[in-house]
Amino acid sequence: MDRSKIDKIAKTPEDRLLLAKLWDKLNAGMRKNIMASTGFLSLREQELARFLFGDMDGLYSFGGYEDAERKMLIYFPDYLDEDALYTEDCPLVCLRATFYQGDSLTHRDFLGALMGAGITRESVGDICVDKGSCDFFTTTEIASYLLQSFSGAGHTKVRLERIDLSQVNIPQPETKVIRDTLASVRLDSVISSGFRISRSAAAQHICAGRAAIDGLPCEKPDKAVEEGQKISVRGLGKILLASVNGQTKKGRISIVIHRYI
Repeated sequence: MDRSKIDKIAKTPEDRLLLAKLWDKLNAGMRKNIMASTGFLSLREQELARFLFGDMDGLYSFGGYEDAERKMLIYFPDYLDEDALYTEDCPLVCLRATFYQGDSLTHRDFLGALMGAGITRESVGDICVDKGSCDFFTTTEIASYLLQSFSGAGHTKVRLERIDLSQVNIPQPETKVIRDTLASVRLDSVISSGFRISRSAAAQHICAGRAAIDGLPCEKPDKAVEEGQKISVRGLGKILLASVNGQTKKGRISIVIHRYI
């Protein structure tokens, strides 16, 4: 690994601090030939880390399940392989909070309760809320503390237990399917279609720094969007460019967008 790449990749002092912290943690594991891991990273942080580490042998990105959004970077020495992600060696665990089904708790309720308990954001992965239960991922270090002390979210009492990763209940998000045709698959056009606003309004959101593609901020309205990419716009929500289906007879591009409800 080349630590000097940090200055080339970092766009802000915060980026530089984050990348230096990740480098120090993982490099220490490699030097000692022991397992090492970071905290949970956002999509943007994962992308920055990818530029720093590339496809390094023994380095895995894992958040507890296949489509997890927040993930750790985990280095396994040569005597461990990817199967160790699902054993006691894994540095993350899943906790299940159960509560009265009549209480409608949200992601925000649980995140707020965890932050209120003094837990840092990097210690918490995805939070998957369902009716009457919430499965969420934490670092192994704080799991014991939460099992002993975490008893409520909002005004609702919860019962906490540790579960195996194979038991995780990942609720499917509700989406609205939008079918449309565009002159080109550029960011402002996709946002305009997905949120049913004018292209000029979409461009204003982008130039104001409110838009991100797969977690990475983008201020270029003409940025090309690829199939499978998620776009979030602060204040509007999130959409997925589900498919790009070729040209129509009039030369426009047929697309399908999923808007998260």
